[in-house]
Amino acid sequence: ISKLNSLVELYFNKCNEIENSKPFLKWLKPGKKTYNWGEVEERIFKLSNKIKSLIKEGDRCLILSENRPYWLMSDIAIMNAGGISVPIFTTYSSNDYKYILNDCKPSLIIVSNNDQFKKIKDHINTREQKIISFEAIDAESLLIKDILDETNYEKMINQSLKRKMPACIIYTSGTSGSPKGVVLSHGGILSNCEGAVELLEPLIKIKNPIFLTWLPLSHSYEHTVQFIQIIIGANVFYAESLEKLISNMEVAKPTIMTAVPRFYHNLFTKININFKKQTGLKKNLINKTLEIGKKLLKKEKLLVSEKIINFICNILVRKKIQNQFGGNLQAFVSGGGALDQKIGEFLNAIGLPTLQGYGLTEAS
Repeated sequence: ISKLNSLVELYFNKCNEIENSKPFLKWLKPGKKTYNWGEVEERIFKLSNKIKSLIKEGDRCLILSENRPYWLMSDIAIMNAGGISVPIFTTYSSNDYKYILNDCKPSLIIVSNNDQFKKIKDHINTREQKIISFEAIDAESLLIKDILDETNYEKMINQSLKRKMPACIIYTSGTSGSPKGVVLSHGGILSNCEGAVELLEPLIKIKNPIFLTWLPLSHSYEHTVQFIQIIIGANVFYAESLEKLISNMEVAKPTIMTAVPRFYHNLFTKININFKKQTGLKKNLINKTLEIGKKLLKKEKLLVSEKIINFICNILVRKKIQNQFGGNLQAFVSGGGALDQKIGEFLNAIGLPTLQGYGLTEAS
């Protein structure tokens, strides 16, 4: 990774290493297809060609969309076409959209659907700014379906990108005032990926790592995670919504999942309510699972009797909990805020390995 010049080079190098037919991206919304590595690469080439014809080198290109395969394709295609990606949240206020659009002055806007377009339509100039949309919207736009139907396209890979060049501008909410646009370089994000991959090494020895993605890709945390997914050749599932996250886990059977502390807090509450309903032997087993699990987490020595009880807890308690989350989970990663120590200890003790992540948008 330290020898790569850009996130674009990272992506295309991986495409050369990996089997075209290997599944890559899938949105868990009903009726959506799975894209393999070859299909994603072809779509990125087509999208890169179109974007290059619409922008000048260094132009800002806005992405306003919920998580879906086209998000990752658009992000890489923008950089490959010589643009700077500006991902923004779908949950901003009208004033924030107005401020960001005036601040970064994008020449191209990529928007998912009419619901998202309505949020920004009063703050853009459709005569000057080009629009690519994933679905039909109430304005003149280039539909991504038409772009991807093109049969004539160049397999161009941008070789002029360097580590110090801007890859994207990510707006943070900031502690006060308007959102702050943080300019992040290819090298900054690549160095974070390098550190993260080193930490994940023990978890990614699995042949086909599976990620379930729920956090918005417009957040610097999940934005970086998508490049880690590329590095390790993961199969990526985009969740439908927070409400459907647990049922999505049963479908995707993820090995790794990233989320914010709120998700883990809700999980802790839900499991705890269930635990409190139990009586007799079940209640005793749960208490022992928590007690011994916390001792193991703190690397305390177990008595022989505790080792035997722990073996029983693994089979009768932890295994059942793990199966509710797809049965393959190697790690939950919490980030975007501090995770309560009590919640982290609880989840680890019951057999859901949970890691604490830390980072700042300003540091990629």
